[in-house]
Amino acid sequence: MTMGAGNWLAVASAEHVRIGRASGFMQVCHGKAGLLRRVGAGDGIVYYSPATVMGGKDGLKSFTAIGWVRSGDAYRYDMGGGFVPFRKNVDWAAAREVPVATLAGLLDFTAMPNWGYQLRFGLCPLSERDFRLIAEAMGADVTEVGLRLSA
Repeated sequence: MTMGAGNWLAVASAEHVRIGRASGFMQVCHGKAGLLRRVGAGDGIVYYSPATVMGGKDGLKSFTAIGWVRSGDAYRYDMGGGFVPFRKNVDWAAAREVPVATLAGLLDFTAMPNWGYQLRFGLCPLSERDFRLIAEAMGADVTEVGLRLSA
């Protein structure tokens, strides 16, 4: 298992994020295990949702969840119909969904002209500074689950 080493920006539709938030888990890239192995206990997770539903074109472009990965390896979960994705358990913070545009120009990861390009992989590193700015905008308490961010 990877030890907590950082913060991550994951990408999924808001509909899928809300299911995970309600049940205390995360999935990335349609349930593939590889990227989840990079995420360790204590790591911060922020979800970015480009649309409300998978493949949707509504332009939601919002941060939709924030939390911290629990200890434990990625595990398989049978969702029925032959779909058995990998998941990791997460302690989700109470937070509101926030359009990325509200933080335009403030985040390190949006500094590049084509910042959205990095999101195509489904999971990318997120600086501690960006994590804190997003948490603040979402109204999340970064001390809620004993987050190990430096002061």
